[in-house]
Amino acid sequence: MAGPDFDSEIKQLQATMHTVEQVLDIGAMRREVAELEHHVAAPDLWDDQANAQRITGRLSALQGELDRFSALSERIDDLAIMVELSQEENDEESLAEATTELARVAKAVEALEVRTLLSGEYDVREALVTIRAGAGGVDAADFAEMLMRMYVRWAEQHNYPVEVFDTSYAEEAGLKSATFAIHAPYAYGTHSVEAGTHRLVRISPFDNQGRRQTSFAAVEVVPVLEQTDEIDVPDEDIRVDVYRSGGPGGQSVNTTDSAVRLTHLPTGTVVSCQNEKSQLQNKASAMVVLKAKLLALKKAEEAAHLKDLKGDVQASWGDQMRNYVLNPYQIVKDLRTTFESGNPQAVFDGDIDGFLEAGIRWRRGADQADSN
Repeated sequence: MAGPDFDSEIKQLQATMHTVEQVLDIGAMRREVAELEHHVAAPDLWDDQANAQRITGRLSALQGELDRFSALSERIDDLAIMVELSQEENDEESLAEATTELARVAKAVEALEVRTLLSGEYDVREALVTIRAGAGGVDAADFAEMLMRMYVRWAEQHNYPVEVFDTSYAEEAGLKSATFAIHAPYAYGTHSVEAGTHRLVRISPFDNQGRRQTSFAAVEVVPVLEQTDEIDVPDEDIRVDVYRSGGPGGQSVNTTDSAVRLTHLPTGTVVSCQNEKSQLQNKASAMVVLKAKLLALKKAEEAAHLKDLKGDVQASWGDQMRNYVLNPYQIVKDLRTTFESGNPQAVFDGDIDGFLEAGIRWRRGADQADSN
């Protein structure tokens, strides 16, 4: 009875992997890896540290993607051999192990298949994520820091590098805001579904009376630009302010005015960077963030809906997209997809793949409905 089911399901998994290979263009990824390895081998690579970090980061991310695909393909091949031998020997114990492995492989293939749903213009790009504390005082600032840690932990678990551009600390605890990049293929397409207002309900650790507190944080996601993107920012449209970097509680980090704040006067867009040691480095990093946000605004205006790239994020009551409830019960639930987890601690530790996959499928369904 099990034989035909195994055969059918394994063939379906192999067919799905073939489709994934074509859609993701694994061959092109391998060619880019070979080209990047050639650049990495150059003796003068680190003469330009920013470019070297970009090249090595891109190589690491692409190699990770290829390794993930190859390892999963090998697991399917090994599963087919395991099933064949178990059936020949009528080994019930091995067949039971094969059944368990089949379920695990099927889940992994489904997660990889989600990547093929990312077909937007910028979905393949790396992501710039900005988190802002919303309503809720010190609890909101603490929540913003929890969300940043959640995304950083997710990236670490997938071996994706994270580059922090700016962190603005709140007075008592947590963050007023933070901006960081996730350097990974399809990071924008994957994390763009996180844009919106996140809501936390818990017993406040900052309330002496132990009362329940509701707080909010806003997540904004835009794609990282590439050199081929055209976004002209005249010098006269930018106001440059320099100031001294600060740490938690206002503690001084530098003794010079190395932090940089850029204001795009026509749109009012403000970005800052204080994580590099020199003013020039911070200005260059801030310009990367500014141009990415301006491109998002430009494309969103062309499409006549800002929500597509940036999200209409207010960080207050009535517009939340995900609830994190720690009291009186424990659950994390996405209000758009209804996907939920009963383990908030695991979610805050970076276990958000289920939410990302559900969000991508939900967005694809919404896009298809809009086009009909």
